[in-house]
Amino acid sequence: MNNTMDNALYIRHLETLLQRYRIAISQFQLDTIVVSAGSLSHYFEDDNAHPFKPFAAAQQWLPFALPAGSFIVIKQDKPELIWPAQQDFWHMSNAIPEGEWQSHWRITPVNDDSWVQSLSSNSAFIGPDAIGSLTHRHDLMTWLNYDRAIKTDYEIACLEAANQIAAKGHLAAQQAFLSGASELQTHLAYLDATQQDAIGTPYPNIVGINEHAAVLHYEQKSSQRPFRPLTLLVDAGASYQGYASDITRTTTSLNDDFSALLQDMDTLQQSIASQAVAGIAFVELHQKTLHGVAHLLKQHDLCSLSIEEQLAKQIPHHFYPHGLGHFLGLQVHDVGGRQLDATGTLQNPPADSPFLRLTRDLCPNMVITIEPGLYFIPMLIEKLKAQQPNHGCNLKKIDKLMSHGGIRIEDNIVVGIEGVRNLTREAFDTLI
Repeated sequence: MNNTMDNALYIRHLETLLQRYRIAISQFQLDTIVVSAGSLSHYFEDDNAHPFKPFAAAQQWLPFALPAGSFIVIKQDKPELIWPAQQDFWHMSNAIPEGEWQSHWRITPVNDDSWVQSLSSNSAFIGPDAIGSLTHRHDLMTWLNYDRAIKTDYEIACLEAANQIAAKGHLAAQQAFLSGASELQTHLAYLDATQQDAIGTPYPNIVGINEHAAVLHYEQKSSQRPFRPLTLLVDAGASYQGYASDITRTTTSLNDDFSALLQDMDTLQQSIASQAVAGIAFVELHQKTLHGVAHLLKQHDLCSLSIEEQLAKQIPHHFYPHGLGHFLGLQVHDVGGRQLDATGTLQNPPADSPFLRLTRDLCPNMVITIEPGLYFIPMLIEKLKAQQPNHGCNLKKIDKLMSHGGIRIEDNIVVGIEGVRNLTREAFDTLI
């Protein structure tokens, strides 16, 4: 985004937020809503602080990272930013960022909490901690979370930028792996290409080689290169003005059965992503993906049962145990995925897919991930053998592929009325 476009999008974004919050003020019969960015926390029995990440509902208001101790105050007039201005010779002071955004805000630097005394007694608070007698209003937060699923043009532009940054990292990681890098070296190549440190990424990078690619949230990063590297799975994103990308790519070093499976999984992933249009139930897309995984198992001689038999016996669920995707925004797993209305009515996932995070029907300008997978996870294969004797699976071939770990391919999608916008594929297309 250039500055002119950035400012115009931000102003419209701010207007949308003010409209949403003023509706909430009316609905809950309030004078004021206060949103806290949060405060620093520390490791147990230590003066070393955890990395600070502002509360998403506060971060949504400003086009820069909010510091600990800041607050957003919303009434019927111009929004107010309470800015921590305490003097501290141990740390860098929090300088208020310059920019056109300031003309749309009242900015109040404070060095204590005396500003709280000016709040109306009819105020509501959302966020961590508490101020005065005000504590977090869960019902108000639930109400606001429902609309947060619909992204403004500004938010989509931020998510687009986050995808562009992350795509550079994924290409660098892939090249590092193919050039002989370990997991740790691949991770560092990603960070260097994206110009982030590990604390700045929206979530800890998953960088798994071989069997580690079958650990869904693999967090370790070995400094030792395997003797025979076969597969790399990188699940990593980037942040832009608080908004996260969440991208996964799987790379194989050989032209073999696994590479053929990877190619067909990519085709399935793109097909499912193209169907994520307004009006479709996300649960339906997940079921189509299970059907697609069953087809891959049959096509690649991993299971001899028909697709219908596989689904009846839940064979694909043992190779694809997670949900198809989730909302994406200020949080990697953004809020409201199972929320059917502003009051908090929930739609639980199907019993056979308990980890599905998104059960709503899709609407224009929702941003979601589409991330099917196919893994060779020893504990799930053993469970399948124990619970389903007539599984029809080619255990010899599965055992051969176990050393490859698995496959996940993940793109970030903007839902449209007649089609979708794939932010991730767009980002890669500009680099390749």
